[in-house]
Amino acid sequence: MRILLVEDDPALSLGVARGLEREGWQVDVLHDGEQAMTEGVMGQYDLGILDLGLPRRDGMEVLRHWRAKGIRMPVLLLTARDELSDRVQGLDAGADDYLVKPFDLPELLARIRALKRRAQGRIDEVLQLGELKLDIAHRELTHHGQRISLSPRELALTELLMQKAGRVVPKDSIVARMSSWEADFSENSVEVYVHRLRKRFADLGVVIRTVRGFGYVMEAATPGGAAADPSGADDHP
Repeated sequence: MRILLVEDDPALSLGVARGLEREGWQVDVLHDGEQAMTEGVMGQYDLGILDLGLPRRDGMEVLRHWRAKGIRMPVLLLTARDELSDRVQGLDAGADDYLVKPFDLPELLARIRALKRRAQGRIDEVLQLGELKLDIAHRELTHHGQRISLSPRELALTELLMQKAGRVVPKDSIVARMSSWEADFSENSVEVYVHRLRKRFADLGVVIRTVRGFGYVMEAATPGGAAADPSGADDHP
């Protein structure tokens, strides 16, 4: 996937670009709206990530220009504006999603994957394992209809494990997926978050097993089986 990132904050654009590239995506970075109005029309991109507070041309003007020129790529807006009217204006102008700063990289990546699925015509917006359901588009985890509150990183890890339910997710893959521009997500951090999720899911009919030397696998608990996975006893709390 080729992504156009338009963000005038050098540190933020660098961090985001590195995170996207770790996913295997090609990223072109621009820093002002004037450039974006040309590049967005001439370039062939699968997704645009567009900051609203840009120099020379406001991001909203860029977005309207793209849509007027028939550019139909999905566009995710980044902005510090958290007013309802700003979100509505952006969506009405043709944006496909909206993320308010500051944000965590795992949430940005999850939203990009959701936009990619929609663009490809896929409808698997809800992941389910037993009675545990994750609405990817709305970032909501429920069990028997009751919402389960998780942090953005906990939710991102849950999504990754549910996407590959029944299969081993290597620990280094989790590290790469969960790292941010502020700090690397270490293997010790993975163990901490897995430990947290095990406690949260202990009575919800799912387990996260440790496959020693490889990684983790999430699966439905067997009837009458232990809620917690004893193989994870060596993970750090």
